[in-house]
Amino acid sequence: MIIVGVDGSMASRAAVEWAADDAFRMRVPLRIVHAVDPGPYAIGRYSKIALPELLWSEGRSILTEAEALVRERRPAVEVTTRVVEGGPAVVLREQAEDATEVVMGSRGLGGFAGALLGSVSTHVAGHARCPVVVLRGESRPARGEVVVGVDDAPQNEPALAYAFRQAELRDAALRAVHAWQLPVHAYAPVIDYDMDQIRTAQHQVVRDRLAALAQSHPEVKIIEDTRSTHPVDALTGASENADLLVVGSHGRGILGSMLLGSVSRGVLHHARCPVAVVRA
Repeated sequence: MIIVGVDGSMASRAAVEWAADDAFRMRVPLRIVHAVDPGPYAIGRYSKIALPELLWSEGRSILTEAEALVRERRPAVEVTTRVVEGGPAVVLREQAEDATEVVMGSRGLGGFAGALLGSVSTHVAGHARCPVVVLRGESRPARGEVVVGVDDAPQNEPALAYAFRQAELRDAALRAVHAWQLPVHAYAPVIDYDMDQIRTAQHQVVRDRLAALAQSHPEVKIIEDTRSTHPVDALTGASENADLLVVGSHGRGILGSMLLGSVSRGVLHHARCPVAVVRA
């Protein structure tokens, strides 16, 4: 099942369209979720007014509109709706427990007013066990290409598998982007590097990581894209002509994988197409 969070905004509408198309391609049901958080209105002078009930009523209207959009766009998709009380980040994270994928806009209104990058989007992407797709802006015409970030970490395998499947379902090419930078030596700045040898080694990293999945998805055209630059810059640049950008999430620090890595976080802020964050 795919979960999509809605609030009635344009970003929310784009998320619904994207989720409906993906549910159709994957042949899975779609659940549209709206979060209602009446907490701020349940204290002080606001506790005696009917604003919380108005929020529930507005939520049901938003869901009705979103459901109609799905039925018009993809009549074959099985769609259900749900209004859930609670903060948007917590609601989506809990709804994602048994989901195939969670889809949401990067910015929203109403129940998802907090869905600014750095809060709800990064929270859900950093905690959900399934892939989380974040859309920036409105829908745009298909470009026929899925981009995936490739590195030599085993934690990246789920992201690669997801990217191959998305490329296959969309009949799109898969651009595998691997970015590398020479190490900076503060106390030994003059080092003679064999650049040809380094480039060959970096290309081999990409081929090794893709080998098994390429065999199981022979119909997917693979474009190897190795760049000497920062990973965020490489992936953001590649996103310009992509339908989807896929990155793994293996953040470091006290919370381990509960944190988004710096690359995932940077891409969510700057990518020019929808971004799928896939946790290890």
